Amino acid sequence: MAGDKFLIWGGEGWVAGHLKELLQKQGKEVYSTTVRMENRESVLAELEKIQPTHVLNCAGVTGRPNVDWCEDNKEATVRSNVIGALNLTDCCWLKGIHITVFATGCIYHYDDAHPIGGKTFTEEDPANFSGSYYSATKSKVEEIMKQYSNALILRLRMPVSDDLHPRSFVTKIAKYEKVVDIPNSNTLLTDMLPASILLAEHKDTGVYNFTNPGAISHNEVLDLFAKYVRPGFTYKNFTVEEQSKILKAGRSNCELDTTKLVKKLKEYNYEIPEVHKAYEECFKRMAAGGTK
Repeated sequence: MAGDKFLIWGGEGWVAGHLKELLQKQGKEVYSTTVRMENRESVLAELEKIQPTHVLNCAGVTGRPNVDWCEDNKEATVRSNVIGALNLTDCCWLKGIHITVFATGCIYHYDDAHPIGGKTFTEEDPANFSGSYYSATKSKVEEIMKQYSNALILRLRMPVSDDLHPRSFVTKIAKYEKVVDIPNSNTLLTDMLPASILLAEHKDTGVYNFTNPGAISHNEVLDLFAKYVRPGFTYKNFTVEEQSKILKAGRSNCELDTTKLVKKLKEYNYEIPEVHKAYEECFKRMAAGGTK
């Protein structure tokens, strides 16, 4: 909207890069920063310098090569994902700036009340997964952050881009020796990032499950990948129990309810494709672009 000025936190990150490119294509005024979220004076100084109307927070640590890193670096995880995330939100609140937080939906796990193919997790359901330190801190931060009247919290899961970037979920599972075949909610960035900008522009607040509707299994994803992008690609399965033997921390498997998000986006005439259809289109774009 006229007069909007966007500032992306975590400016050198993967999602941040996609957001910046998208905003620039839309002709928006956009800046990015790598100022550490936990450094309060630096955060306030950056907000004062740029004077944004909207902050998009893509910063935080997920660990390299994966969230197992957080198990051995708990202080660094807290400093960024807890202290930093809350500090940035608080500083934005003090200055009357709307903040969109790219958070995680990996705070749930299928249980008796939410079995595979059954009832899905809504925004109101309390987190029930703390099998990894990363997820445990994220759910606690969300509980506090949602008290802020300026904050929009978007729960992404297993994000996917239209290329084989190392951070993309498809790239990760395509390289695994074996995968578990469990349906999950996924966030396809080409579909979802424009939606995040719409929500930010309208200064929506609160928590939204931010995934494509439906759930798709790892096998279904890789079968579509083989069909459209890499013919002849093969993979092997193993059980969750077998997987747990090679990981430091557990992994979240769940389907998020997108009813609230779909209804809100209809107000802005924006529709998100169902996850299987979204993957087909994503892989067609990949193939057309020469990705293999």
